[in-house]
Amino acid sequence: MEKISREEVRHVAELARLRLDADEELAMTRHLNMILAYMDKLNEVDTSDVPPTTHAIPLENVFRPDQVRDSLDRDRALANAPQSDGANFVVPKVI
Repeated sequence: MEKISREEVRHVAELARLRLDADEELAMTRHLNMILAYMDKLNEVDTSDVPPTTHAIPLENVFRPDQVRDSLDRDRALANAPQSDGANFVVPKVI
């Protein structure tokens, strides 16, 4: 049974401003229905003993302590700037 019709594919393509020919519409409809059929198979798997997770592996932020280090002096930082006023980078206005 098809869950997505060719008309729905055509409609979504139109919303996305995509131009699909008849063969592409048919192929896209077939591919999307195959994906949804696979999703139905996955939904049949018993996951009642599996705890809900947001990531497959545990993630943890690794922070480093802030340390003051020597940095470039102003002249070296501005040396390759396309434009500066001597103390700051000069960039074009955005607004």
